[in-house]
Amino acid sequence: MADTPETIVELAEGGARTRRFVFVLLDQFTMLCFACAIEPLRIANRVSGKTLYSWTTAGEGGGRVACSNGVEFVLDMDLDEVGREDTLMVCGGIDVQAATSKRLLNWLRREARRGATVGGLCTAGYTLAKAGLLDGKRATIHWENQDSFAEEFEEVMLTKSVFVMDGNRFTTAGGTASIDLMLKIIADDHGEELAGAVADQLIYSSIRTDQDTQRLSIPTRIGVRHPKLSQVIQIMEQNLEEPISPSILARDVALSTRQLERLFRRYLNRSPKRYYMELRLQKARNLLMQTDMSVINVALACGFTSPSHFSKCYRTHYHTTPYRERGAQASRQVI
Repeated sequence: MADTPETIVELAEGGARTRRFVFVLLDQFTMLCFACAIEPLRIANRVSGKTLYSWTTAGEGGGRVACSNGVEFVLDMDLDEVGREDTLMVCGGIDVQAATSKRLLNWLRREARRGATVGGLCTAGYTLAKAGLLDGKRATIHWENQDSFAEEFEEVMLTKSVFVMDGNRFTTAGGTASIDLMLKIIADDHGEELAGAVADQLIYSSIRTDQDTQRLSIPTRIGVRHPKLSQVIQIMEQNLEEPISPSILARDVALSTRQLERLFRRYLNRSPKRYYMELRLQKARNLLMQTDMSVINVALACGFTSPSHFSKCYRTHYHTTPYRERGAQASRQVI
């Protein structure tokens, strides 16, 4: 349902103002985050019997854009001027850095100066941060992009929430988090009853708030429900840049080092030291793939004081060197 800029001044039946959303679809955007954002608006109109919301799609060039699963969309408009009361929702996905062009950044800055509300779905929080629209604000982004985002945008208060609304800036963690954000918007605009009715139509029985975190709990992720093991893993995940020795980890949860070793061997089939190393290497790979940080700085950010040791550990785990990983990523971007 494409709409012209004049739509925003129209009134829906009963006198409610029609709120227009402009979905800015970046190259390789995630279809799920887009669908989960637009469908609650459609259902809100249907359930209420009023045109409470309208929407249009936009993108650089105004032609076609492909999402990450290969499906192509015909855009309604180029990066044209929008109404001051419009809400811009930038939809990101794979390789958001390459999709974030200088023209797009300038357009977002201009529209933000004119007073537009701007949101970033999935990885598009990167785009908003790159444009300077999240400076001094709380924000979130998909957990896979958290490490690189935190390294590049120190002025943004990054959280692990499902979604964040800070003034007229919105961000989501991706996937179905768009539903939670849109239900919150609908509730703010027209009340909890309508938002609940939309959730029922979506068969969405557990509405999350901005206080909910995006990742599964540690016991669910690792498939083990042992409180002390979960506690140790949480400490590890929070201290990747300055790793803590197994003896101190054990002491912090009132275990002996031998007991901690047995726990990891029994439930995860590896030593605490090995598990910790894998967490650090996973962060390193994210930074290599998603940032321009030097290999040495990536090593330091992941607790490796020796570049040669980092390279050796990385090659053992991923069967390639950090330098080759960086080169392969650059080649994929060119293609």
